[in-house]
Amino acid sequence: MPSISVSLVAFVAAASLLTITPGLDTALVLRTAATSSVRQAALAGFGIVVGCFGWGVLVAMGLGALLMASQFAYSVLKWVGAAYLIWTGYKMLRHPRASFAVGETGAPNAGRTAFGTGLLTNLLNPKVGIFYVSFLPQFVPPGVSVAPYLLMLAAIHSVLGVMWFSCLIAATRPISRFLRRPSIVKGCDRVTGGMFVAFGIGLALESRRG
Repeated sequence: MPSISVSLVAFVAAASLLTITPGLDTALVLRTAATSSVRQAALAGFGIVVGCFGWGVLVAMGLGALLMASQFAYSVLKWVGAAYLIWTGYKMLRHPRASFAVGETGAPNAGRTAFGTGLLTNLLNPKVGIFYVSFLPQFVPPGVSVAPYLLMLAAIHSVLGVMWFSCLIAATRPISRFLRRPSIVKGCDRVTGGMFVAFGIGLALESRRG
């Protein structure tokens, strides 16, 4: 039987690979870092991490299993999440920014918008909940208290996410002036918007719960 240390090493290795795999979260942080500010990119990443940890808390409390047991609960969350992703992506595609104004970094709602986008992108995606339900318990060794251990795993995953997003943000800074050219800003908005729409449509068409 695997010990706690072996289980933790295996989890960190698997979670690290999953964290750095390109996806919607990575695209959102990169787009925000490239076309906005470090602060907004950090808040977007923090929102993503909080959303993931929120699912970890639900799974630890046993509520995450509801998504696997109830087709209705899954469908409701799926359609709400799909609508949010498609609408957010549509706005990026329909109204891509042509420039980045320095004054935007101090706008009172800019940080909340970045955080909220990251948060809702994960909280409204039932696939994240299903993933946590099926993924986290695999690394719980025998003889431990399950709920606190699951919370610890979710916290570790959150820390890995913060580290990865920090690396992404830092990587964009040396070329930030280039990335803020009007054509690049528009391109980033359109690519990210397209990914949001594609993920939203894929979520809407998803018919299986696991």
